[in-house]
Amino acid sequence: MTPAISITGLHKHYGAKHAVDGLDLDIHEGEVFALLGPNGAGKSTTVEILEGFRKRTSGNVTVLGTDPHHGDRDWRAQLGIMLQSTSERSFLSAREALTHASRQYSNPRDVQETLEAVGLTEKANAKPQTLSGGQRRRLDVALAIIGRPRLVFLDEPTTGFDPEARRQFWRLISTLRSDGTTIVLTTHYLDEAEFLADRIGIIAGGKLIALDTPAGLRARATDATVQWKEDDVARFETTPTPTALIAELSSRFGGEVPELSVTKPSLEDVYLDLIGRVGDAGLDASEGAAA
Repeated sequence: MTPAISITGLHKHYGAKHAVDGLDLDIHEGEVFALLGPNGAGKSTTVEILEGFRKRTSGNVTVLGTDPHHGDRDWRAQLGIMLQSTSERSFLSAREALTHASRQYSNPRDVQETLEAVGLTEKANAKPQTLSGGQRRRLDVALAIIGRPRLVFLDEPTTGFDPEARRQFWRLISTLRSDGTTIVLTTHYLDEAEFLADRIGIIAGGKLIALDTPAGLRARATDATVQWKEDDVARFETTPTPTALIAELSSRFGGEVPELSVTKPSLEDVYLDLIGRVGDAGLDASEGAAA
């Protein structure tokens, strides 16, 4: 597949601090890619370099075939960028802001259609200072996609969204994917990354420590937790062979096992384990990262 983004040996240093420390990554055209990591891991620095807003110390980077450091106006018109936060003050209503932004592009989305897509139809004439935090984030999403970009950067897009607004946003991302748009998403919501992303990259300490599909990451956790009730006491055991344990319990109970349940680790469990291993055991960043 053609890479929309190609990163080789990316470094960004601030004195002795290595915010990004030798990152190699390709993001394919048309995929939804989630970049995860704790605060200070290097996610925002990496994304800002890709967007052309921050200079790198060393390494090679191309975004839509262009070095972001030398991206011109035509290149930037192919990007949709949603920042982590925007100003709460504006003289323009949501509709006016989108109309103004749409005039900067040769083939923009319809303003009313975009308002509907992000759930702001009823707030079309409201100014940002009168919107809730979640509603302002919806407007930020709308401004990022109004120009029909080939590549969209979404930084913590659903912060402040209620559950229904998050589901509406997820439907919008599915629509963009079906149109062939490449999406780079940073989020702290692991369920969001699992639902939306084709692949997930996990960064810690400026290094890529894991790269896989959501299913591939979950498969790294082989243990399951078996729970049951015995002698009126809730019991559990974590094991890599849950079927064998259940067979043993069934034999012991002579059939049905009281209040039996089996729980496999979630993506969040795998993520926390990987981050914890980096922090506690000094995991080499090359371990666990799979193309």
